[in-house]
Amino acid sequence: METALFYLFGGIAFLAAIGVVVQRKVFYSALSLIICLCAVAVLYLMLDAPFIAAVQIVVYAGAIMVLFLFVIMLLDPFSAAILKDKKKFLAYLAVLLGIIFLALLFPLVKSYDAAQAPRSPRFSADGIGSVEHLGRILFDDYLLPFEVTSVLILVAIIGVVILAKKQRQP
Repeated sequence: METALFYLFGGIAFLAAIGVVVQRKVFYSALSLIICLCAVAVLYLMLDAPFIAAVQIVVYAGAIMVLFLFVIMLLDPFSAAILKDKKKFLAYLAVLLGIIFLALLFPLVKSYDAAQAPRSPRFSADGIGSVEHLGRILFDDYLLPFEVTSVLILVAIIGVVILAKKQRQP
């Protein structure tokens, strides 16, 4: 079962990573990247690393991709000239692929046995490797770099908005 899940989500991550590169539209490339990041988070969960999986979802698939999509929307990829190129069959293809995905996922979910799932994380006796230990180190020893990173991200967002406004003014 674990091997099947590994191959399933590894394959999803691989195909989504290829989709990031081969997509013609930037928006669809960003959506493929979100799918890839979520599949990698599932792989982290399978490795008994729930904190890294949560960080993968919250930080990368959440915050960073919101920034990417924000920049993409500022560049206006959905203008009238670009939208007339849109193909209607892609909506039907998406529905078909969704149904196929659910059909493939159903037997895996049905065969899942919760009794075999690990109940306690594998941490050392002194707490090293736990989320609490990581939080204490991050907010005690590395608080300044953490806050500097936050300020840098804020400055980057403001810079993108200013640059986008300069380009749009006639």
